Amino acid sequence: MASSTLGGRPAGYDTQQLATYVWLGQGLLSVVMLWGWAELAERIRTGDVAADLLRPVPPLTAYLAADLGRAGHAMLTRFVAPVVVGALCFPLRVPTRWQTVPLFLVSVLLAVVVSFGCRFLVNATAYWLHDARGPILMWVLGAGVLGGLYFPLRLLPHWAALTLWLATPLPSILQTPLDVAAERDGPGLQVGLVVLQAGWAVVLLTLAWLVQRRAERRLVVQGG
Repeated sequence: MASSTLGGRPAGYDTQQLATYVWLGQGLLSVVMLWGWAELAERIRTGDVAADLLRPVPPLTAYLAADLGRAGHAMLTRFVAPVVVGALCFPLRVPTRWQTVPLFLVSVLLAVVVSFGCRFLVNATAYWLHDARGPILMWVLGAGVLGGLYFPLRLLPHWAALTLWLATPLPSILQTPLDVAAERDGPGLQVGLVVLQAGWAVVLLTLAWLVQRRAERRLVVQGG
C-alpha cells in the first residue's frame, strides 16, 4: 500500500478520481444491494417457496426481474442525490471519453446481475441448511471488504487484486463500475473489465439455475 502511494496518486487515483469513487460508491450501494436480501431464504424456511414453483414463471426469472426493477427505481431515487451532494462539495471527475457514460451504465446493469446471482446462491443454501443466516452474514462481511466498498482494491498488492478480479465475482459488483466511471484505466482495460463482468454474470446465472433445478428435485423427493 505504501508503494502504491508514490507520486501522490494512491493506487493510481488522483484526487478527482478518488472523490468520484467515494461518492458514486455511496450512490451505487443501494442500487447493487450488496446487503440485506433474505427473501428467498425466508420463503424456503417457511415452505412458501413451494407456491413459487406453481407459478408459470420460474423462481430465478421472477426474482431477477423483480431485482432489476428494484435497481432501476434505486438508480432514479437513491443514486442521484449522493452524486449531486458529492459534486457540490468535491471536485468529481468529468468523463473525458465518449464511451465512459454508456460503458458505466452497462457496468452498473451487469453489477446488479452479478450481485443478484451471488445473493440468490447464498439464499439457496437454505434449501439444504434450512437456516441461511450464517451464509448471509458471511456474505455481508466478505462482499463489503472484497467488493471495493471500504477501500479501492487497487490499494492491495497487484497480485492480490488480480486474483480477486479473476477468481471471484466480488470486484465486479462495485469496484468495476466505479473504476469505469473514474476512468482509472485506459480505454482497452476499461472495456475489458466490463467484459469480465459479463462473463461473471453468465457464470453466476447459470450456476443459480443449476442449483435451483437441483433444489426443486430435492423438494419433490421430500414431498414439498
